[in-house]
Amino acid sequence: MHLWPGDPYPLGVTFDGTGANIAVYAPHAESVELCLFADDGEESRVTLPEHHGAVWHGYLPVAAAGQRYGFRVHGPWDPARGVTCNPAKLLLDPYARAIEGDVHGDPALRIADPKDRAKPDPIDSAPHTPRSVIVSPYVDWRDDRPLHVPLADSVIYEAHVKGATICHPGVDPELRGTYAGLAHPAFLDHLSHLGVTALELLPVHQFVHDQFLLDRGLRNYWGYNSIGFFAPHNEYASRGQRGEQVHEFQRMVRALHERRIEVILDVVYNHTGEAGFDGPTLCFRGFDGTYYRGDSADRSRYVDSTGTGNALNFSHSYVLQLVMDSLRYWVTEMHVDGFRFDLAVALSREQHGRERVSAFFDLVQQDPVLSRVKLIAEPWDIGVGGYQVGNFPAEWAEWNGKFRDDVRDVWRGAARLPVLATRLAGSSDLYSDDGRKPFASVNFVTAHDGFTLRDLVSYNEKHNEANGDANRDGESYNRSWNCGVEGSTDDPSVVALRERQMRNFLVMLFVSQGAPMLLGGDELGRTQGGNNNGYCQDNGVSWFDWPARDDRLVHFTRGLITLRRESPVLRRRRFLTGQPANGSPVPDIEWLTRSGDAVDGVEWDDESLALGVFLNGDAITEMDRGGRRIRSDSFVLCINAGGGPATFTLPDEVYGREWTVVVDTRDWTVGPQGEPIPAGGTVETVHKSVVVLRRSRDSATDDVAEP
Repeated sequence: MHLWPGDPYPLGVTFDGTGANIAVYAPHAESVELCLFADDGEESRVTLPEHHGAVWHGYLPVAAAGQRYGFRVHGPWDPARGVTCNPAKLLLDPYARAIEGDVHGDPALRIADPKDRAKPDPIDSAPHTPRSVIVSPYVDWRDDRPLHVPLADSVIYEAHVKGATICHPGVDPELRGTYAGLAHPAFLDHLSHLGVTALELLPVHQFVHDQFLLDRGLRNYWGYNSIGFFAPHNEYASRGQRGEQVHEFQRMVRALHERRIEVILDVVYNHTGEAGFDGPTLCFRGFDGTYYRGDSADRSRYVDSTGTGNALNFSHSYVLQLVMDSLRYWVTEMHVDGFRFDLAVALSREQHGRERVSAFFDLVQQDPVLSRVKLIAEPWDIGVGGYQVGNFPAEWAEWNGKFRDDVRDVWRGAARLPVLATRLAGSSDLYSDDGRKPFASVNFVTAHDGFTLRDLVSYNEKHNEANGDANRDGESYNRSWNCGVEGSTDDPSVVALRERQMRNFLVMLFVSQGAPMLLGGDELGRTQGGNNNGYCQDNGVSWFDWPARDDRLVHFTRGLITLRRESPVLRRRRFLTGQPANGSPVPDIEWLTRSGDAVDGVEWDDESLALGVFLNGDAITEMDRGGRRIRSDSFVLCINAGGGPATFTLPDEVYGREWTVVVDTRDWTVGPQGEPIPAGGTVETVHKSVVVLRRSRDSATDDVAEP
């Protein structure tokens, strides 16, 4: 077999229809072999003929989509300097568009001799490793285009590719748990019925299963263990792994876009599945040990700010190029609409510290592709100073962990009213000082990592024994309240309180300023039996239990999303000021006592946890895309997070002549309820409940000046 010289760019294996250009970064190599695999597994090797700087390259004149391949790197061995060439280890292409197979036999994948690190391990890893696959880049996208839904108008639905449909009776059995399953009309109808605007998927980059989990009979269900930053995970494909997973993913995106639903990927660039230096060598480490942050005296001793054994070295130019190329690929070739960055603080850590603005964030900000998509940070890692909520660059949104914590604390009686007011108003304490807007706050009460909504109101303690770690794993401080009984119960009073608490949390999520994120399955009433760390539970613990769905909860969630969509005052694009605006005689927001008066400083410490909120739809100053001022109804919220009933008096006529109840969390209805209540009238609430009242514009007392 003969290779032509080829080009050093682009990196990876690029198929042009007849042949393929091959280019890999291997700075210390003396030679690099391309390994091709026949259908029967026979391996053929050919040396890349050229290198330009640190990149070895060649052109394979006869190539076909579906061809399996890998690399072997020959060269020196000095792990302390990050030089780890070992031709006994078959390596995945860091830029592989598809990967076939999985890891088999962890010990054979060690790059160093387990008895003497000064020597490379001689065992051939090829029988135990997956293969890279050449993929055709040609796909019929039809007229698919980015949707560009404003983040302020977004409702994000977080879900797992497999778990969302594996038990769905309306999805064809052979498609359940796959990309095609998410594109099935039965699942798309559910998302459309709810009214969500974006599906945020747990990791879909090719990942590996930790050996310690396999030894326990478990698997890495969540997928936070990436080994291929360009390859969609092959286990989620319904019809093959030799490139079929790529085109199936693309068809899924197209189907979601046809329903006006964006696709956001949860991406894991902070570490890889190779773990520590003694972990499996599958890809990066075999090309260059400096892919990972290491001790200055010994690069084989990795700095670990992620809890996984390694952290990618974002001081390294080729690491930055790899990540940027990957992100652009998913936008331009796979048509995704944004990213949620796992442990995003790790992306800002330079070799020996953390900088708020690192090279990575600078590159993203100036990139003409990536600067236009949704960028959402998980704003923490486990390193020193790792909790950075509110401190990301102005172009980014963040998972607002303080919203989650404060809202949970208020409804279990462990926090006072001021923190709830701050979160309801968009968390200006976190996001207003650098020009960001309320939608920089991605609000959530529950997420994949932690209790489901039903478990949040059913358990005080985690119950993770099934994970095989003696219940030591997972967060121990959940800010949850079981309403008096731990776990399942038939006590009607406890059941009623739990259902009301779930509705309370959903109301808080969808009436707060910011971008709401709903944990997929919460609207079904899904439980994990108190497991708050289901990362290894690829079974009924984590899967959506569609046959047991609670249709009342689905209907209630849909009603809240509809109310939010129809009411711009619930999704403002500017922070509330507490001052009159747009000619309205009353402020854009007013915090009210139970007697209907404005709250003063002393009353903020009211231990009854009862608070009224007026949201003024007339005070909105934003314009729509046609230059017209956005109009909205106004609302009063009567929030009773305390332990007893509370009576609220509605404010006087200057706020509105009459009001109609549209939500009362004592029941499942979202929509007009009962007769209108006049200004100064009263609203009765039971303990742990919310009543939402709407004032139509025609009941306002003063005309509002037009712009």
